Amino acid sequence: MEVNQNDHSYNPGDIVYVFYRNPHTQDVANVQSAAVVNNPENPGELAIFLYETYYPLTNDMAVYQSEAEAMEVYEQYFSFE
Repeated sequence: MEVNQNDHSYNPGDIVYVFYRNPHTQDVANVQSAAVVNNPENPGELAIFLYETYYPLTNDMAVYQSEAEAMEVYEQYFSFE
């Protein structure tokens, strides 16, 4: 299965980069690598596997193909200078 999001296609096994907020400190966010996998909870769908949790891969999720691309967007949203 392949998911096309923002002109990018994702397949199981791809490594992508996402923003991850610390669940204990909501004002802390980081760029984190994650794997694209087949969603075990919904066969036929893809998910992002991050910190032992599956997140459905949807068009609403901000997913980046490179760490550099993710960091550039991260700086735009989280830089307070």
